[in-house]
Amino acid sequence: MSFERWSGKERLPEFIGGARLTSVKVAIVAHPRKPDAPMAVRNVRECLLKRGIEVVLEDKTAGLIQETGVQDFAKGADLVISLGGDGTLLETLHRLGPGPIPIAGVNIGTLGFLTACTDEEIDLLGDHLANGEMNIVERSMLKVEMIEEGGKAHQFLALNEAVLMRGETGRLVSLEARVDGELLNHYRADGLIVATPTGSTAYSMAAGGPLLGPQAGVFVITPICPHSMSNRSLVVGENSIIELSPAGDGEEPILFSVDGRDILRIEKDSVVRVSCHEVHLRLVRLPGHSFYEILRKKLHWHGG
Repeated sequence: MSFERWSGKERLPEFIGGARLTSVKVAIVAHPRKPDAPMAVRNVRECLLKRGIEVVLEDKTAGLIQETGVQDFAKGADLVISLGGDGTLLETLHRLGPGPIPIAGVNIGTLGFLTACTDEEIDLLGDHLANGEMNIVERSMLKVEMIEEGGKAHQFLALNEAVLMRGETGRLVSLEARVDGELLNHYRADGLIVATPTGSTAYSMAAGGPLLGPQAGVFVITPICPHSMSNRSLVVGENSIIELSPAGDGEEPILFSVDGRDILRIEKDSVVRVSCHEVHLRLVRLPGHSFYEILRKKLHWHGG
């Protein structure tokens, strides 16, 4: 069993006498600009087809191999394979939105924090699916609301983090953070990050935040290059509601971003409210590829 939050082994359609009663349908989405993507798409599809698994290609993915695909690629799919890297998996998640369909990341190159395997290990994934079970681990996500000063609300989904950061100038910004309605701090910094355990290995780690195990059940608030050396990361329970807003005179431009996308300008009286999303991301993880194994390899720790 993985040390990540364990959702269990999901049953795929049953076999009787070696024949599958119901077809398993897998959708493939590939990074459109990776040079090795066309070959990887062909290899992954061939691997699945020879095991009796139905395959559909997302339209741009199909275009990589001069074929016609499906825009609504996830409709009726039992699994979505994201072919590229962690960034491609994030993009796939944002296209799908919150939902029950598991995602298996196949990395073109070295294994990522989120991906199940590399393109060189695709036969292992094919065998895993052909055995009729998927090992599912769950990752918590953020529900992020950006409420404009006029009261209009925008809602976003985040797997890694929500960020308030300085805009077009090089000046520090003034930010206020509240946890469950209580003032936490006024920050003077390049920005603030609210990250999930998954996001703790991304931007938050680069800003000096702690690494969190995927099953920790917490979020971390990390200042980016704070003016005061006493400002440190704070870990809070995932049931907390975190509110971030501009503070002070509000003259410095402040930008808002979710998972490195959806960049918006924050006005003086705007509020960003961050809470735990009711839906978890469901990731396929191959046996033997745990979060801690990948962490050792990525960070070159002893035993990696």
